[in-house]
Amino acid sequence: MTKPTIDELHEQARGDVITPDHDGYNEARKVYNAMIDKHPRVVVHARDVGDIVASVHFARENELDLSVRGGSHSVPGFGTCDDGVVIDLFSMRGVRVDPKTKTARAEGGATWGDFNHATHAFGLATTGGIISTTGIGGLTLGGGIGYLSRGFGLSCDNLVSCDVVTADGSFLTASEKENEDLFWALRGGGGNFGVVTSFEYQLHPVKNIYGGPMFFELDDARDVLRLFGEYIAHAPEAFGGFPAFQIAPPLPFIPEERHGDTFIAIVACWAGPLEDGENALKVLHDFAPVIAEHVGEMPYPALNAAFDGLVPPGLQHYWKANFVSELSDEVIDAHLEHGPKVPTMNSTVHIYPINGACHRVGADDTAFGHRDSNFATVIAGMWPEPADNEKNIAWVRDYYAATAPHSEEGGYINFAASDDQERVSANYGVGYERLVEIKRKYDPANLFHLNQNIEP
Repeated sequence: MTKPTIDELHEQARGDVITPDHDGYNEARKVYNAMIDKHPRVVVHARDVGDIVASVHFARENELDLSVRGGSHSVPGFGTCDDGVVIDLFSMRGVRVDPKTKTARAEGGATWGDFNHATHAFGLATTGGIISTTGIGGLTLGGGIGYLSRGFGLSCDNLVSCDVVTADGSFLTASEKENEDLFWALRGGGGNFGVVTSFEYQLHPVKNIYGGPMFFELDDARDVLRLFGEYIAHAPEAFGGFPAFQIAPPLPFIPEERHGDTFIAIVACWAGPLEDGENALKVLHDFAPVIAEHVGEMPYPALNAAFDGLVPPGLQHYWKANFVSELSDEVIDAHLEHGPKVPTMNSTVHIYPINGACHRVGADDTAFGHRDSNFATVIAGMWPEPADNEKNIAWVRDYYAATAPHSEEGGYINFAASDDQERVSANYGVGYERLVEIKRKYDPANLFHLNQNIEP
């Protein structure tokens, strides 16, 4: 059998098929992390499922690497490859909301900004991420931690069904009633099992929230972290904030003379009754002097997009992650040694709480296998200048090395780096062997291997 050609792919696809001789090639091959510079053989701007099926067949029959790009935020740059095929879902971003059933179906290339815009009109939301330009696909397939996790569970916990193109080009629906094993694996197993062309989510009544960032002096960082750990263990599930080390950006609510200073911050999100918001934040707000804050009632999508300006496309990225059961004195000591050294305004460290509703889902109920963890830490190294790569990567690695001995063995796969493949079993957690079995069933030749890969 002859292998399909680029010309045949052109004929089969309705979207643009971009090759190195195309005027738009250099733009089409870019990804969010500017540290990644790869040259695919072809980029397909898929318009529909037919384009995806054709692209999967083309990659498989030609034995080429295959990348799937949604929001393009993959820190290791899994959304592109050298001399392979990139399926870019950017043109597939539609979101349809059903207010009667409180569900929404979103195409695989939608971002959380797209999703929140559509659902907010109905006073509804589901757990998304922290940056609105993040793609719903990558975030959800890895689990999906966000402001609403403690109240409503992870993004993957709110999945109702998925439409998927698998490695043999089949189009399947995965849900609790169809292809149940695949549905289980998609909820935390990453991009290992196919191209998810649409996601159906359960929605919840969330329109406006009460919250925003509060900045405290570094001298109070130990007390902030200790208090947060104690508070979040029993906090109402409507609270979904997190502590962070952050260099103050030049924003109007921050005193001008403090722009560029490093702080410990708490980013608060109260998604309960708005009249209770101020009181819910009081214990975190009043225990130490607040140097700057931007806290109040705001639309949920506004908070979800509040930090977009700090992480534009084109930065250098290197991240590390771990799960933590408690903010022990040893963990806090490690944070106090390295957090204040955050190298740039773009870089940060977030400690996301994942208790509450996340703990009401069993470790075997989905492929997200860390249901006994209370926190997911990300050391997010982001900076503009490639000349700073060596020293800033060293900051991330040193920070991780200091926290790892006091953390669980695994880390959140959506925050993992390209050199974390040796940790993949621990990162997926207790369901890893089951994931391997399902991988063998749906992708035995490992076509979908450009990810935190589960080898069949």
